Amino acid sequence: MKQAKKLLLPSAISCVIAGFAPIAFAQSDAVQEPALEEVVVTGIRASLINSMAIKEDASSIVEAISPEDIGKLPDTSIAESLARLPGLAGERRDGRTSGISVRGFNENYVATTMNGRELLGIGDNRGVEYDLYPSEIVSGAVVYKTPDASLINQGLGGIVDLRTRRPLESDRIISFNGSYEMNGLESGNPDYDDTGHRLALTYSDTFADDTLGLAVTVATMESPSQEEQVRAWGYADAPDGSKVLGGHDTFVRSALMKRDTISAVGQFAPNDRLTFTVDALYIDFEESKVFRGLEEGGPVWGGANWSATSIEDGLVTSGQWDGFHSVIRNDGEVKDGDLSTFGFNVEYMLSDDWTLTFDAAHSESTKDLINMESYSGVGRAGTVTQGGPAARTWVMDPSTGVQYSAHPTISMPDYTDPDVIRLAGPQAWGGAIAPLVGGNSNAQDGFVNNPTFEEDLDTLRLSAKGEIDFSILDSVEVGVAYSDRSKSKVNYGAFLVAPGYDDSLPADQQTDIAVPEQYIEGTANLDFLGLGGMLAYDGIGMYRDGLYREVDATKAETARLGDTYSVDEEVITAYGMANFSAGIMSGNVGLQVVSTDQSSTGFDTYTGADGTVVATPVTGGADYTKVLPSLNTNFQITDNQVVRFAAAKTMSRARMDDMKPNNTIGFNFDEQRRLSSDPEFSAWSGSSGNPGLKPIEAIQADLSYEYYFADDGYIAAAYFYKDLQNWHLSTRELTDFTSYIVPGYHDKDIPALASTQGYTDSIVEAGDGYAKGTELQGSLPFHIFSDWLDGFGIIASATFLDGQIEYEGVESDIPGLSDEIYQLTAFYEKNGFEIRISGRKRDQYLTEFYGTSLALTPTTDQGAELIDAQIGFDFGAAGIESLDGLTITLQGQNLTDEETVSAAEDDPRQVNKYQHFGANYLLGVNYKF
Repeated sequence: MKQAKKLLLPSAISCVIAGFAPIAFAQSDAVQEPALEEVVVTGIRASLINSMAIKEDASSIVEAISPEDIGKLPDTSIAESLARLPGLAGERRDGRTSGISVRGFNENYVATTMNGRELLGIGDNRGVEYDLYPSEIVSGAVVYKTPDASLINQGLGGIVDLRTRRPLESDRIISFNGSYEMNGLESGNPDYDDTGHRLALTYSDTFADDTLGLAVTVATMESPSQEEQVRAWGYADAPDGSKVLGGHDTFVRSALMKRDTISAVGQFAPNDRLTFTVDALYIDFEESKVFRGLEEGGPVWGGANWSATSIEDGLVTSGQWDGFHSVIRNDGEVKDGDLSTFGFNVEYMLSDDWTLTFDAAHSESTKDLINMESYSGVGRAGTVTQGGPAARTWVMDPSTGVQYSAHPTISMPDYTDPDVIRLAGPQAWGGAIAPLVGGNSNAQDGFVNNPTFEEDLDTLRLSAKGEIDFSILDSVEVGVAYSDRSKSKVNYGAFLVAPGYDDSLPADQQTDIAVPEQYIEGTANLDFLGLGGMLAYDGIGMYRDGLYREVDATKAETARLGDTYSVDEEVITAYGMANFSAGIMSGNVGLQVVSTDQSSTGFDTYTGADGTVVATPVTGGADYTKVLPSLNTNFQITDNQVVRFAAAKTMSRARMDDMKPNNTIGFNFDEQRRLSSDPEFSAWSGSSGNPGLKPIEAIQADLSYEYYFADDGYIAAAYFYKDLQNWHLSTRELTDFTSYIVPGYHDKDIPALASTQGYTDSIVEAGDGYAKGTELQGSLPFHIFSDWLDGFGIIASATFLDGQIEYEGVESDIPGLSDEIYQLTAFYEKNGFEIRISGRKRDQYLTEFYGTSLALTPTTDQGAELIDAQIGFDFGAAGIESLDGLTITLQGQNLTDEETVSAAEDDPRQVNKYQHFGANYLLGVNYKF
């Protein structure tokens, strides 16, 4: 019944449109009008017409963005543009739309190509970080929801093909874009600003009687962002069986993303039969961040004294705690990445019926990430000079998760006073490096994670396409493609020891220093959680200036080499596809045969008898062949109505971090974990990769109906079902780690280890499941009702999804799947005025975030409702000839100041992560010559 109700509204809309449209057209036909002058349609309406034409003419079920779509809004990346398409949903990361889900599958299960070639990113896995690509370099995009055999790269969710400008196929253009950006949330850090800018120049023209063409785009951006974040340690078991917040990390983040891009395409067509195309893309990306805040343990896990004042439905909702020394964090991060792609394409017409195409490309990307933690507080842990601990009252909050206030009887140290704060770790978290620093566990004053990624991709493709006349067959295409892809990660890390620590002294006689004055920036404000202020200093600057002593974590942490690996893949794909037509029916049928040879290298790691890591090189791999059939059929039931049916077998390759051969035994020196007998809060852990993982497969069927009742108006409905096979799941097995205990090391400074048990996580090919959904969409231009309403219109879509993975009777979610997704855009465009208001809403979905040591950790995002708006003025469209080509725009993003919240799936009160970014504003100018 619920699903039936959802279909009533779109059905009613369809009836209304079907009733009004003929009336509007009949009125038009009833009056004899004189010949009209040609009207050039531009702007939003032109983008709709072009996108609809691509959708209507496609042989598959697709969504499209026309060149005007991307150029119209000052989107900072192609991600913002894609996120407005029906059936797609954007995922905000650090306040920006970066990830994209297609039909409920996040970007790790979506193939992304540029001009038909596989595309790299600078992320940790296969999934492309779409915010890496500026909107100015992309002339269009097509999202294939159903595949055909000619689409070499496939994904469970679909295929996103980004397209760049081809000068021999485009009009001459010289365009300049510039914008000024301002964050609505004021910077919480004194050394970062909240304003930025974007600049782009595009040139495209032809020469030598249109036989030579050149298109170049140069773009640069400095984009700031702000954030208030709360991350829960988790929820511990209280003595009475209720859950209680075990601790928190809270900070204010400021960031500046810099991106410089050069895109160039050259074409040469010496005659009508031969065309050469060379294209190149280079992106230089840098993002710097500071995170300033407090890390505080609480009840149970933090070892604090505590009492509950309120318990509701199994959750402690308020109380007081004291006795934990707060860790003041002045962390920083710098992410440097670059991506380059070079491609060469030759298209030769062998005859009037046959065309031969050869394509070759090389791509490479690198990412160097420095994530530095700097600890300070009221003095070094375990020393006689350490100051007093913190004391707080807390109340659980449905938005931020928790709010703090003063303890009723115990006062707090002043964390903003440079005379109080000492540059030393106030918690004894350095047990892992004790054998390397004189045997003490209080030497750790910070940490630096410095993983580096390198990725290379070479592709070759040869194909032939020709027209034939055989029964219902019109044309065929055959081809073979080769790709060689490699990705490596080196997971370097180091413990940081500040001046004042002496390896020759016992723990209680260690000293510390004040924060050097030249690094002090002022104070950071944590009032949004009731925590007050804290001293702000330049931790990254200290690290780069060599203030800290580095202790290589490779010797002390098994996860360093345990997460260092390389993965190589060689793939050969042969395919054939036939296009057919008979009466009202047309479409294609095809087959791919995909042969893969994959291999991985890495390390097995554990801690040896001397307290240092023992690492053993390991390798693994697999080879296999997959056969992927596909069928797309279209039934043109009237001139403007089409019914489509598609069926295919498709696949997504394994995540590359799951394909490492590594096996790792880990240990956490947090005192409360070592004293815990709960396996869920154990000091012990294990992890295993799986280098033999084969692709996840789906057998899918699609049915759609499309009705184009005007050049810029349509409605469409689609239903799909995917039978998922060979899903990759992370399984947990309770493990006894007794054989790995090193006496005097793992149990140092405690009476004894409370437990030798913990969980080992491993990746298996075990899950089967399904994904299904209904997509409703439409564009309604108001001019079909009355000429008085010309310029007004709405674009809307609704997507209803359902899907699960099942293994041994346990169901799990599909990453990126929201039950409901809605998109609505209302616009007005006439006489130069361009006004657009867009809203996006998605339900909760499974995602991941960077956890300890930058490990990707699953979590459930509670979804979001985002409102964006733009107002612009096109002087040329307004008839002001002296300013023809000039457009100014003002855009607001996240106008309702939507927060991002992730929580436990079974209890949304147990907030895992809260993020607040504020609105964002851009004032832009575009001039086209």
